[in-house]
Amino acid sequence: MKWLWVVAFVAPACAAPYAAGDTGDGGPCALQHGALGTEVLLRCPAAAGRPAEWRRGGAALGTYPAPGLALPNASLAHEGHYSCHHPGTGETWARICLRLGHPPALPTVECWAISYPQAVNCSWLLAPEPLLDTDFVATYRHGVWGAAGSNECVRTGPRSCSFGDLQMFSLTPYVLNVTATNALGTASSLLPFLVENIIKPDPPEDLRVSPIPGETKKLLLEWSPPGSWPFPEYFPLKYRIRYAREEGSVTKTIGPYEQTSYTLTGVRPGTLHHVQVAAKDFTDYGEFSAWSLPASGTPWTEPALLCPRTMAPRGLRPKRPPARSPAGPAGRGAACGEEETAGDERGACTGVAYPPLAAGDPLLAAAGR
Repeated sequence: MKWLWVVAFVAPACAAPYAAGDTGDGGPCALQHGALGTEVLLRCPAAAGRPAEWRRGGAALGTYPAPGLALPNASLAHEGHYSCHHPGTGETWARICLRLGHPPALPTVECWAISYPQAVNCSWLLAPEPLLDTDFVATYRHGVWGAAGSNECVRTGPRSCSFGDLQMFSLTPYVLNVTATNALGTASSLLPFLVENIIKPDPPEDLRVSPIPGETKKLLLEWSPPGSWPFPEYFPLKYRIRYAREEGSVTKTIGPYEQTSYTLTGVRPGTLHHVQVAAKDFTDYGEFSAWSLPASGTPWTEPALLCPRTMAPRGLRPKRPPARSPAGPAGRGAACGEEETAGDERGACTGVAYPPLAAGDPLLAAAGR
């Protein structure tokens, strides 16, 4: 079971101080942030309560009275470079770079022990995306009130972290705290959990599906434990299997099984089958992994080799009385090891073509006798 405790702190938007006193439209600008869907006010302090001429990217927008240029229902189309000027002389009073986005939403956090008992891996996301530069701080503690203090959850990616030194089978929960901060605000989420409740291995690896010689309705499945599972001999896994025939048949799920191989029986002969495997802690803590990458295979089929109808020259065939043996199917060569026609014409199933004989060859002369 997982619990989600949420604490949110939202700070108001603020703008950086503006540069002033320059002329023209070039030069550095002060960065101002605004929230999408709200009214954003661009101020021109140097105007001192007087009207100011506003430009965007050098193009005139008009002259607006104090306190400044209001952008109702701001959208991403309003982002850009703005400047305010003296209405008469054109002197530049301020330049503003406007960036729009959202304050951070509450981080949605999840943690899984994919490398039990070595480490816990956590990740989080924000919805909607802030669209602004956002910093994250992730810490954890053992115990709700953190008598021992908080520790850093080491970042493994932009929105993920990991920590180890776990106390196995502890009834005191760990608590992960993720705080997101940008120019428009701050939000934090707390996630308490017991380590054994969040065990979730990575999917099994190296899945192989092989035919079994002589078995037309069986397939041999073999796989390996996930490489991220550190001690499979001491903390074994169990596995379940799902498989289906090609062309949209119903998927069947079987298991769990303790071994890393399984003989699938009762499959349809000569049909391609697709297989996946998932893993779970042997003691049934936590959840099954995601399904492995699929592997496919077809059961063994008995070879049906046909020999070409290649005969020795008629004059070279042994002159023996025909034997009373059934002829092979019309229009087909005999199977290897079977006589092609009546009699002892064994050259018919050699699978080797005889080269043509040149005129005057002694063998042709002997055949004409």
